[in-house]
Amino acid sequence: MDKPLTADIGFIGLGANLGSPVTTLTSALSHIAALTDVELIASSSFYDSVPMGPSEQPNYINAICKISTTLDGLSLLKQLQYIEQTHGRIRNGEHWGPRTLDLDLLLLGQQQYHTNELTLPHYGMQGREFVLVPMFELQPDLIMPDNASIAKWVSECDVSQLRRIQMT
Repeated sequence: MDKPLTADIGFIGLGANLGSPVTTLTSALSHIAALTDVELIASSSFYDSVPMGPSEQPNYINAICKISTTLDGLSLLKQLQYIEQTHGRIRNGEHWGPRTLDLDLLLLGQQQYHTNELTLPHYGMQGREFVLVPMFELQPDLIMPDNASIAKWVSECDVSQLRRIQMT
C-alpha cells in the first residue's frame, strides 16, 4: 500500500511593477488557489516597495501567500512559471528588471534544492523587507532556515521605504 502524501506548508512571493500590479497580483493569487494539489491558506497585505537593481523603473507591489501542497518544489515551480507566462512574463535574462509578474517559491516545508532551476529555501529572503514583512504578517512565529525567528530577520531590515497599501 502506498504511503499517503503529506502536505508541506510553503510561502510564495508575488511581485509586479508593470501594467496594473494590484490587479495582476490579485489574479495570480486566484490562479495559485486554483492549482491542483495546492491549497491557498492565506495571503498578506499588498506592499509598495522600491525596486532592487535599476532604479529607473516603477515601484513594485509585493505580497506573500501561504500554501499547503503535496507537490515537490520543482513541480510547483513549473506551475508558478506557467502562471507568470499567462500574465505576460517574458524571461529575457534581465536580473531585477521590471516585470509584469514575478512568483518566487521561498520556502516549502523542509524541502531543499540547489539546482540551476531552483534554490530552496530561496537564497534572497534575508534582508528583503518586501518579502519578510508580509511573511511575518502571515506567520509571526516562523523559524527561518538558519533557525532564527522571522522577527529577528525583520528587525534587521530597513523598512523605511516599504508601504502597506490600503485596499478598498
